[in-house]
Formats: sequence, structure tokens, C-alpha cells
Amino acid sequence: MEELKKLEEAQRMITLMESHALLSSSSSSSNNRFLANLFLLLIQQCGDLDFKDKLSLINQHLPKISDSFLEEASLLFNRKEAVLQTESKFIANSNGDMEDMALVGLDAMQRANSTLEDFCRSYFMFHEMDINKPRSIFKYLPLLSYTESYIYQMDSLNEKIVNMQTNRVGAIERKPHMEVSERWIGKSIDMLKNDPFRPLLDQLQHHGLLTERINEEFRFGEEYWDLERKLCSALMNQTEILVEDVMRAIHLKSFDYRVLNLLLYQLRGEKVNDVHMEFLSISEFLVEVSDDLFFYVG
Repeated sequence: MEELKKLEEAQRMITLMESHALLSSSSSSSNNRFLANLFLLLIQQCGDLDFKDKLSLINQHLPKISDSFLEEASLLFNRKEAVLQTESKFIANSNGDMEDMALVGLDAMQRANSTLEDFCRSYFMFHEMDINKPRSIFKYLPLLSYTESYIYQMDSLNEKIVNMQTNRVGAIERKPHMEVSERWIGKSIDMLKNDPFRPLLDQLQHHGLLTERINEEFRFGEEYWDLERKLCSALMNQTEILVEDVMRAIHLKSFDYRVLNLLLYQLRGEKVNDVHMEFLSISEFLVEVSDDLFFYVG
């Protein structure tokens, strides 16, 4: 839902800009989004700078900024996109037999780290495991990290679809002269909308860890991503957003935590504690609501 929050902020700023006649009728959606993000940056707290100081700094330095500087800065700071393209080329150039494997990239593993740390600190105690004992962590870490990283990798692709919708970019066409990375992204988007977890499910099945309950949580994950795309599209197109869809998305969002919990039960050879899972489901919902209230109200 992070992408949805960003879009909601940008849309509110665009509405405010329109009310103050800061946008022309011929202005494109890309222009509006750029200006909205710029104004959102200007109103962010930055030390003791006030609005006058910020505008003065912009007026002072803007004439010095060149295309070459922006290109260099883009290469230096847009690491996530560069990493995705590099990993895409590697996978696309790999042997065809690898296409059905649940490959994960370094960027996805790095993004998954915070969730894994939170899971270990907050959930291990429900499995009677000691977070202060490294063996408790490393014994199960490879598979938990692998699973969460794969989920994050698919989540990144979902964000790419959302951004494509936001920028009104059509679906990626299959053309012979298309770059390898774009072909792979297009293929991955197809997979995301059809059977995103199949390679991972096959791996879990191979290791005897897949259960119907885990499978169900992955289906909830697919539903969540579908709802996220739907809500972001509705927000940008200023069409009706159903409260039921928002509530459903909040309930589904933490599906990865439930997957990790169920996997940990399987790895430890223990029966799933339904009371534990129900408690965590309610707790996760309250955390999501709290985060949203902090973002929108705080």
C-alpha cells in the first residue's frame, strides 16, 4: 500500500494546485505529477529552513543544474532500477530451463531484511524460540529469507505495473528490437497477473513444506496485489473507491507474515496453533490501521 499512499498524497496536492490555478488546462498528467512531487518535497521539514529559505536556495542553484549533471545523478542514485535491469538481463540470458525457477535478486533480499528482522524479533517467541540464540535464527533463515525475498521481488514488479498505470504507459509490447530487460519485465508482469507464486510453490512442494493453508495465503497475496493495482488506478483516474476494497486490502496486506509463520511450523514439524494465527491476524490488522492513521493523520 506504500505506492497507494504516495499516489494519494500526489493527488491531494494536484487538487490543491488546481484550486489555486497553478495548473493549466493543457498540462499533462506527467507534468502535474512532477509538480505535485516537487511541492511535496518543498513542504517537508528540513532542519530550520522555512519556505522562503527553500525558494531562495532553488532560485540560487537551479540555473547551475545541467542535463549532464542530472544524468550522472540518475545513474548514481537510481540504484534500484539499475539493479533490477541487471538482474533482469542475467535471468533473461540464462538457460531456458531456469525460467520456472524461483530466482531472487540482491535488491529483493535487501528489501526483505527489515521484514525478516521484525519477524524474528516479534514472532519467534510464539514458537518458543529465543531470538538471542543465533542457532535459532540461522537454522531456518535460508528458507525464510528465500521466501520473503521472492515475495518482495514480485511486490517490486507489482509496483512497476502501478507506476506504468500512473504514467499512463501502455502494456509492454513484444518487439524483436526491445531490450532484454524490458522483455523480461514484460514476461514477469504476465506471470504476476497469472501465477506469480508458481516457481516458489514448486520449490516448497519439492522440500515437502507446501500445505493447503500456505497455498491459500499465497492466493490472498495475489488478491492483495490485484486490489492494490485497482485502488491505485481508481485514485489516479478519480473514480469511486469502495471502502470494502480498502478494508479487504488491509486485511490481506500482511499475508507474507502469515506465510512465514506457517512455514516455521512446517520447518519445526509442529501443528499449527490456530489461536496463535488468529491472534496474529488481528494484531497485524491493527498494526496496518495504526500505520495508515499515522501516515494520514499524524
